[in-house]
Amino acid sequence: MPLPSNPRLGVPHALASGAAVLGLLALCGPFVAQPPGYHHFADQRAWGALPHALDVLSNLAFAAAAVAGARLLACGRAQHLPAALRWLAALFFTGLACSAVGSAVYHWAPGDATLAGDRLGMAIAFAGMLGLAVHSRVAGGAGVAAALGMLLAAVAAVLVWLHSGNVLPWALVQAGGMLAVLALSPMAPRIGGLPLRLGAVIAWYGAAKLLEWGDAAVFDATAGLVSGHSLKHVLAAAAAWPVLAALRTACAGTMCAGAGVHGGAANR
Repeated sequence: MPLPSNPRLGVPHALASGAAVLGLLALCGPFVAQPPGYHHFADQRAWGALPHALDVLSNLAFAAAAVAGARLLACGRAQHLPAALRWLAALFFTGLACSAVGSAVYHWAPGDATLAGDRLGMAIAFAGMLGLAVHSRVAGGAGVAAALGMLLAAVAAVLVWLHSGNVLPWALVQAGGMLAVLALSPMAPRIGGLPLRLGAVIAWYGAAKLLEWGDAAVFDATAGLVSGHSLKHVLAAAAAWPVLAALRTACAGTMCAGAGVHGGAANR
């Protein structure tokens, strides 16, 4: 009786096929313009000379996550982690740092030019996150390839939007990356892989998107205390917490062969 094939072996092919379909849709799909009034956020309050204060300052959450990640990767034990894992984690935390700066600048002076910088920072973070997810569930080399593919696609999508006004490619990059992470989340981490809770990452990011869409509604519901977009920054930064927790576990030496066998539900 033949042994069942390893389902992980088909993941790189499935990811490549999905990326090809999304790429074709981006090229052949309809033109989608950025919604009018996109740059007008609910909370317009300034603190002294600081415009849109809470939307600017809430980006400190990204900076805090980036600093925590940098400190963790700089510790002695982290040097014993696989090189691909350290590179992907560094890419992710670099993206968070760039997002902190890019998003703060954008909210200081909202416009297409500053939004492009914000989205490029997000592109780096998305690439690192997808790479870490694939590294955790499939293989190190596949994780690096996925991260590079996502980075190229995301940067291209930002440039297409900036020069043509078509936001569809950027929307597909975001949706495709998160759908890929969601699809990988039911799989337990591979033997020797990073015990990354992808379900928690998706939960934090999904909650952040809901707050972003409900920017004005949250502002009204809190009687003008805080807007949905300001809270979105905090919750999106919290999506780094599962990565930090998994890396701490790895650095503590508990990333062992059993991680891919038991604790499946806990790691999902």
